Amino acid sequence: MAGSVALASDVYGEGAGARLVILHGLLGAARNWMAIAKRLGADHEVHVLDLRNHGRSPWADGMSYREIAGDVARYIEEHDLEAPVVVGHSMGGKASMALALDRPDLVGRLLVADIAPVAYDRGGRSSFLDYIDSMAALDLSAVTRRTDADRMLADAIPDGGVRGFLLQNLVPDGDAFRWRCNLAGLAAGMADILDFPKAFAHPAYEGPTLVLTGANSNYVRRNHREGIRALFPAARFASLKDAGHWLHADQPRPFMDAVRAFAAA
Repeated sequence: MAGSVALASDVYGEGAGARLVILHGLLGAARNWMAIAKRLGADHEVHVLDLRNHGRSPWADGMSYREIAGDVARYIEEHDLEAPVVVGHSMGGKASMALALDRPDLVGRLLVADIAPVAYDRGGRSSFLDYIDSMAALDLSAVTRRTDADRMLADAIPDGGVRGFLLQNLVPDGDAFRWRCNLAGLAAGMADILDFPKAFAHPAYEGPTLVLTGANSNYVRRNHREGIRALFPAARFASLKDAGHWLHADQPRPFMDAVRAFAAA
């Protein structure tokens, strides 16, 4: 597929249920989903992808959702995944929606986790862009172990849970460390990441769609529902109690229950 990149993935399980394709969020990676994917693998074959500029996948110019969706489409076709259930969280959720609207033939069912197909305004600056700036400014020559980086980032990123998530991108490289995600490319693509395209190959995706949100998150609001249903007429909405934006991390068992039930419906 022209312009697309070949994505790295982890594959778990050989369950008889529908195949699952999981797309992580911004600054995430396939490895973040290992525990959930292993458990879902009891019932499904689970493909967890590293999206472009993340994890082990190639670095590439462009972070538009149609470009990311093109990478995922290539993966699904090259791995002969027939009508998989596509599960996308946050940035991955937008990519999954773009895939369903451009290539509905490749998506059997669509589960969007805590994101809407809208442009997000963070007061002119995304908190993720602040994170990226802080990560890029880190003096990696002074890092001998991940705890060093955690200490060095503490002032800029006070939330220890967020630091822990971000530092999963810091990997050994011989006697030193490096960032495995393309920080410069992600910063350059932030406008596209916050936005959502206006035109696709199809006006709507008619297949089964579940928008699953964290009850404590404000990423998907009531006033988003009309626009979601315009693009995804079969959309249903559900929320997980005591969960925020990272709902799969906050409530892993209820999240997995929701995925299993939706995949089997």
